[in-house]
Amino acid sequence: MQDGRIFIELINGPMLFEHKAKPAEYSAGLKLAIDRGWLKLDRSGTFVRFTQAGADLFA
Repeated sequence: MQDGRIFIELINGPMLFEHKAKPAEYSAGLKLAIDRGWLKLDRSGTFVRFTQAGADLFA
């Protein structure tokens, strides 16, 4: 993490290769987190940031 950014490859690598998620499952999970306001995807698509609502899930 750098300046609050989480680079997308730090999420997709483990999800797809370590946890063996299918690409559709990974995409659906990422979309759900964004739709629920937990993550904000940068317009470049290279990183996400937790929103306050997302950070509160870990408090």
